[in-house]
Amino acid sequence: MPAEAVLYLPGMMCDGRLWWPQTDSLPFPAFHADTTTSDSIEGLAESALAGAPERFAMVGLSMGGIIAFEIWRQAPERVTHLALLDTNPHADAAERRPVRMQQIEAVLAGGLREVAIEQLKPLYLAEANRDDEALLQVLLDMALDLGPDVFERQSVALRDRADSLPTLPTIDCPTLVLCGAEDHLCPVEYHDLMASRIPGATLEIVEECGHIASLEQADRVTDALRRLLEQ
Repeated sequence: MPAEAVLYLPGMMCDGRLWWPQTDSLPFPAFHADTTTSDSIEGLAESALAGAPERFAMVGLSMGGIIAFEIWRQAPERVTHLALLDTNPHADAAERRPVRMQQIEAVLAGGLREVAIEQLKPLYLAEANRDDEALLQVLLDMALDLGPDVFERQSVALRDRADSLPTLPTIDCPTLVLCGAEDHLCPVEYHDLMASRIPGATLEIVEECGHIASLEQADRVTDALRRLLEQ
């Protein structure tokens, strides 16, 4: 059955602006999860569930996909469809922990703009999109609007997250796994793995696309979501 509503789960330091091409084009009621209030993935999932309709499709990118795994663990009976974009099913790597703590210290000392700019261009976008000033500005605006306290809470939540690999075989709703071919943060191999372990999942790799698929290749993502949500 087609989706009744869609819960959009943004990536770290992003908000509903991450999804504007999709919410403008898709004919499904849109709900945007608040992913700013807790320093645990469990708490962020609980907050998202509290603001969601009784039954919904989930669309999560990056941290949003990680929260989607936890929502599935907490309330699978409420989820009708699932889209996992540019995300990571693994627990945080040990080598990421000191990096996260250094970033938190820098941001709390007033360096949010610098941390955001240093990461956006080299890590987030495909090579063809790295000079797209409008796209870079949207990403920077979202980060600066959310602010240092949210950066700290989300960093801690990601640092302490559970391994979601055991969750994958339990997912039994229509599922799309989508990844930018040039995503260096959550590479294609993660998505190959997820698609192989989620029963019946559809895998889509998007060319000339990095980590921010919903904005970098908005039309491709919107079309893929439409196919999923109309099932």
